[in-house]
Amino acid sequence: MQAAKQRSWNTRLEAKQKRLERMKGITSNRIIPTSQIVEALETLIMPGDRVVLEGNNQKHASFLSAALAQADPKKLFDLHMIMSSISRPEHLDIFECGIASKVDFSYAGPQSLRMAQMLEDGKLTMGEIHTYVELYGRLFIDLIPSVALVAADKADSEGNLYTGPNTEETPTLVEAAGFSSGIVIAQVNELADELPRVDIPGSWIDFVVVADKPYQLEPLFTRDPRHITDIQILQAMMVIRGIYEKHGVKSLNHGIGYNTAAIELLLPTYGESLGLKGKICRHWALNPHPTLIPAIESGWVESVHCFGGEVGMEKYVAARRDVFFTGHDGSLRSNRTLCQLAGQYAVDLFVGSSLQIDEAGNSSTVTRGRLAGFGGAPNMGHDPGGRRHSSQAWLDMMTDTDPLARGRKLVVQVVETFQNGNKPVFVESLDAVGAKADIGLETAPVMIYGHDVTHIVTEEGIAYLYKTDSMEERRQAIAAIAGVTPLGLKHDVKATEKLRREGLIALPEDLGIRRTDAKRSLLAAKNVEELVEWSEGLYEPPAKFRSW
Repeated sequence: MQAAKQRSWNTRLEAKQKRLERMKGITSNRIIPTSQIVEALETLIMPGDRVVLEGNNQKHASFLSAALAQADPKKLFDLHMIMSSISRPEHLDIFECGIASKVDFSYAGPQSLRMAQMLEDGKLTMGEIHTYVELYGRLFIDLIPSVALVAADKADSEGNLYTGPNTEETPTLVEAAGFSSGIVIAQVNELADELPRVDIPGSWIDFVVVADKPYQLEPLFTRDPRHITDIQILQAMMVIRGIYEKHGVKSLNHGIGYNTAAIELLLPTYGESLGLKGKICRHWALNPHPTLIPAIESGWVESVHCFGGEVGMEKYVAARRDVFFTGHDGSLRSNRTLCQLAGQYAVDLFVGSSLQIDEAGNSSTVTRGRLAGFGGAPNMGHDPGGRRHSSQAWLDMMTDTDPLARGRKLVVQVVETFQNGNKPVFVESLDAVGAKADIGLETAPVMIYGHDVTHIVTEEGIAYLYKTDSMEERRQAIAAIAGVTPLGLKHDVKATEKLRREGLIALPEDLGIRRTDAKRSLLAAKNVEELVEWSEGLYEPPAKFRSW
């Protein structure tokens, strides 16, 4: 039998080597001159490439994304972009000018309106809207990148990277490309002879370029306590009393928002008055929220693992090493992928919010004319079937006597019944249902499915959805706390007392909470200046949060 022609098993590596050969006219080592970055991108990236660009909620490879937008569309075109967060104008400019054509992403908050319009105008093709972990996972399966563009604080001449407190998703993106014969380019703020620590080894990195200015970093999780309202304080009191205390929640994640900031600032005051210190809220998957400082300082918090850093919290984190995960240099070691997994499997409870919730408890941030995406909420906001370890709160969700019954993760939605502009949060049908056809998706872009939601909290009260036995009972419980929204107005108020007696809903007075007690005087810190005082001057807030 004639031997088959020998097959090459190194085609990807051979293609990479050809690209690297073409770089000899630009650099003789791994350092790309800052002024030649556009030329370098045009040399290393090929039309049709799958390019993963670091641009998460906080840290952005902003120098590289701006350079990519300056490339010649006759040289670079039809790129398939993979971005966890579409947040900067040039992230969409590259589609407007024809450099890129298809996108897979997780979140597009700052660019959500433009994103929706570009889809309607046919300026880009949608892949899928992902959760963070889902997108990261696909980088190793069917979205393996040809090129990764990432950001770090410092590099040395060998290409070793120091990412400092904002490691975030960088290792995941680099590994997906670097170990599949892809090209890895890292922008850094500076070159250094010696690094405080090595976060990513140089053998994973092909090229380094010093950016013309530091990468964009947003204080995404910073909330000024001055803007916390009495309604949000009331909701926070209900969460602490009616959920955290009731179920013994010890490990948790808080989403971004003033309602969760209020909870954090009530722990040292209202929580203390209930005698709950040491009993709840001990372990967190959370960015270093400044509003968590009073709870840390007063001994509530034992550990915090972070998705990313937070501008101004660097010195505070370094001084509180028993609480945060830090390197030997004292700076935070964040990891968005691992913290998402911790938030998915290791914590007892997730608290989030939404723009719309339907009568079954399904929620989404995709509304008419706005394509915000999901981020990490669906990772942390669902009951993971793979969980096997038990805890008091997890077991407390059991409502079945079946010998094979298991606990559930607590998934809590905290919303006011109306958004800004008097738009009702509670609706009969999510806009996401119509968006499915408009965007061309195979499934409706639901953020958190109703069957995963265990509690909904509004200014009216708490719906204990995990206790409901039927869809009709579930709808009644949601409608009972939906206020004067169209969904709430459909509720028969005569059913409210029955729902209260059966423990399916609880109003503030059922929890021993007087609405008149929900005042800003309960907050452990009422403004950013007081947060600085709590931190003993270690917290250095960005200028826009300084009012003194």
